[in-house]
Amino acid sequence: MILSTTPSIEGHAIREYKGVVTGETIIGANVVKDFFASIRDVVGGRAGSYEKVLIEAKDTSLHEMTMRAEALGANAIVGIDIDYETIGQSGSMLMVATSGTAVVI
Repeated sequence: MILSTTPSIEGHAIREYKGVVTGETIIGANVVKDFFASIRDVVGGRAGSYEKVLIEAKDTSLHEMTMRAEALGANAIVGIDIDYETIGQSGSMLMVATSGTAVVI
């Protein structure tokens, strides 16, 4: 599966559009609290443990979206957008949502 944030893939014609696909991941309140509790983990102005969980959430969301595209018979996703939002009471949860267009190239 080819994943791209661009609307097309250089050197490949889009033969068929399968539709919009999405992936969502929500990290619960305890994880978010743990992130902030581990801020002491900061090295060079970066919170390593926080970044690792954000990357994992993004990867999970992309994987979910990829599985949905494969179920439609697509072999690529173009125009991918990744959004990070806090949700829930007092922003106690973090959501990573991905969306794109499933295509056959």
